[in-house]
Parts: sequence; structure tokens; C-alpha cells
Amino acid sequence: MKPKRILFLLFSLVFFWAQTALCQDAPRTLNANKASPKLSLYEVIDRVEKRYAATGFEARFFQVSTITAMDITDTASGRIFVKRPGMMRWEYQKPEPQTIITDGSTLWIYRPEDQQVMIGKAPDFFRNGKGAGFLSDIRLLRNKFYITLSNALQNDSYLLKLLPIEQTFDLSLIHLLISTKTFDIVRIVTYNSYDDKTRIELNNIQFHQNLDDALFTFKIPDGTEILHLDE
Repeated sequence: MKPKRILFLLFSLVFFWAQTALCQDAPRTLNANKASPKLSLYEVIDRVEKRYAATGFEARFFQVSTITAMDITDTASGRIFVKRPGMMRWEYQKPEPQTIITDGSTLWIYRPEDQQVMIGKAPDFFRNGKGAGFLSDIRLLRNKFYITLSNALQNDSYLLKLLPIEQTFDLSLIHLLISTKTFDIVRIVTYNSYDDKTRIELNNIQFHQNLDDALFTFKIPDGTEILHLDE
């Protein structure tokens, strides 16, 4: 795999993952407003938490990632599986197959066409509330971000703006679109300090209480080249 492609993949992963944590405090807000006369920011957050109270879920995703400095824009699609706490599985089907798996401790990036797997420590790459790790425990939002609610609805969705409490170069802002009907998270847009942007659209979301833990581990096939991300 080309080094430029590997770097793109790692950038995308950093945008999408966060180390999970439990927190039940009220959401931290900056000038929180109501998106409609009916629901406040606190009510929207409460309903999202109730919606994601299941142990896990699966969904289809469509992803657009842009790295400005390298003039790269890529699209991809596939399936995602998430289970609390901290377990995720991204099955990329297009434009080429690859699987990204973490059990909350170890990270595997498997590219069958290259017969190659990259292995690293998940917390080394995805700490401090970065990206979409809150999908595996939605209550992380209350602990890691200042949250505001836009006054205007976006395509029948509430728009939440998240500023990380702990500022980093690789995460400056997250936009979440929340369905007004189901309170599903239907879009995640992540920005960093370099003007890079990653957008994920989620659909066909199905909640589960008993996703198999085997989905979140990886058995390396014979003959696969192993690369260590921390070396």
C-alpha cells in the first residue's frame, strides 16, 4: 500500500475514534439555545442517550474524507458495528475492502488485497475525546465537549456543535446531526486545525443488546504481513 494512502487512512481513523468513558453529568454548554420551542439542548441530549442505551448497534455508513494539505478527497462506504465500552468494527466495502477493528485496547487495520494487517494500541491513536468514539458510549459527550444547539433545523435534524474541552491540533470541532423523529445520529462531521474535514453519514441503524464480542477481535490469517503502528 502506498505511504500516502496509509497516512490518509490513519488521519481518518484519528477523526473517528475516541477512548470511551462514563459520565452522567449535565452537558457543558456555550450559549446553548433552543432549536425549536419544544426541545432544549438538555432534552435533545437526554433523548439521544436514551436512544443509544442499548449495548450496541450496527449501521450502514458513507464517508467523505479530505486532507487539505495533501489535496486528497476520498469516499468510502460499508458497515459499522459498535458495542460498549470502546468496541468498534468498520467494514469498508468500497472502493476497496478493508476492516478496522478495536476491542478498546488493540487496533487492527486489515487490508486483504494487500495481505497486510497493521496493529497498534487503540489509546495511543484515539484519546482525549477525539472523533466518533462517543458512539460506543454516548455519555462521553457530556464529559469531553462544550455543546451548543443550533437555532435552525438542518434537514429535519437538530444540529449539535461540539468543541473539545481539551484542545488538540487534530480535533477542533464536531458537528452532529440528530434526527428529530428517532434521535438517531445521522451525520458526523469532524474538523481539525489544518482545515481537514471528515463526514460520515449513517443509515439503516439497528440497535442490539447482544452483539457478539468476536466481532471486535481479529485472528490474523496465515501468510499476512504484520506491521506495527507504534514502531
